[in-house]
Amino acid sequence: MSYKIKIIVKDIRGHCPIYKVGDEIIFDGFYIDSSKSAPVCIHAFLSMASIIYAASHGVSLKDLGIGESDDSGFLTCPDPGPPYTSGGSVLFIIERTSSD
Repeated sequence: MSYKIKIIVKDIRGHCPIYKVGDEIIFDGFYIDSSKSAPVCIHAFLSMASIIYAASHGVSLKDLGIGESDDSGFLTCPDPGPPYTSGGSVLFIIERTSSD
């Protein structure tokens, strides 16, 4: 079975030049669906790549310690935001659904 992964921007602390609350990134198997997705920040992607890989292979997000269910969890980008940087820390929700 293959899975689709949806990453949703839930909150931003500080200023993020890439995302706004509600933006989504859609992974279908090993591909980003660019027709339905927000741009992908390389810093955020590198921090979530191993979780996306595990989730797309059926690993429980609850067992990974990032969620309260097997199919939903939370991730953050590595930018600490103010007062440490001029950027912002983005909180993402990760959701897994089965693919057809």
